[in-house]
Amino acid sequence: MTPVRVAVLVSGGGTNLQALLDVLAESPVARVSRVVSSRAEAGALERARRAGVPTAVLADPTDAAEIVAAAGDAGLVVLAGYLKRVPAAAVTRFRWRLINIHPALLPGFGGPGMYGRRLHEAVLASGAAVSGATAHYVDEELDRGAIIAQWPVPVRSDDTPESLAARVLEVEHGLLPQVVMELARLGPPQRPVRLGAHGSTFVTGDKLVIDLDTAADGRTGGRADR
Repeated sequence: MTPVRVAVLVSGGGTNLQALLDVLAESPVARVSRVVSSRAEAGALERARRAGVPTAVLADPTDAAEIVAAAGDAGLVVLAGYLKRVPAAAVTRFRWRLINIHPALLPGFGGPGMYGRRLHEAVLASGAAVSGATAHYVDEELDRGAIIAQWPVPVRSDDTPESLAARVLEVEHGLLPQVVMELARLGPPQRPVRLGAHGSTFVTGDKLVIDLDTAADGRTGGRADR
């Protein structure tokens, strides 16, 4: 079995890239084949170089042809902390093969400006009892592509944007590699796939059913369909 080649698009430090590099390093299912950055100074590039993965820096992130060429023969393209809009022509080229990891439970807390500290401030200001990470397909609308899988985390009464961000980032590091592995196992897609929680893994299904424990501070728990 030849591993599916995975191109990872980055803009920052690359902790989600590192999670992929660690999990996929010896995988027969999928392998990071190249890392493409929107910024020459992105720390993720050094992580890729240390792992022996070829890298590229985009001269113009709005150029669809450049992005397609940089991704090369990848069977799956992953946005991992990539902070640029993917041009529509590139989205079309990688339809159902282009995915993103988002640090909130979409469809809430997505769209323009919803990243970094601002996103987690918005979650806390809303009074939400649960946040989490979402893996989703990328389409022409920002953060509106079909959801693949979600991993919830409780919002605690004493959370700050930083503490919530750290808890969400930890589950991003678990969710993204699992989703990539499962999509690679399923093979070339003809339609969007929805993965449901099954223990600590994910199985195909129509929707994700989340069983939540009541948070330690007494905020609401229960059962939720996303």
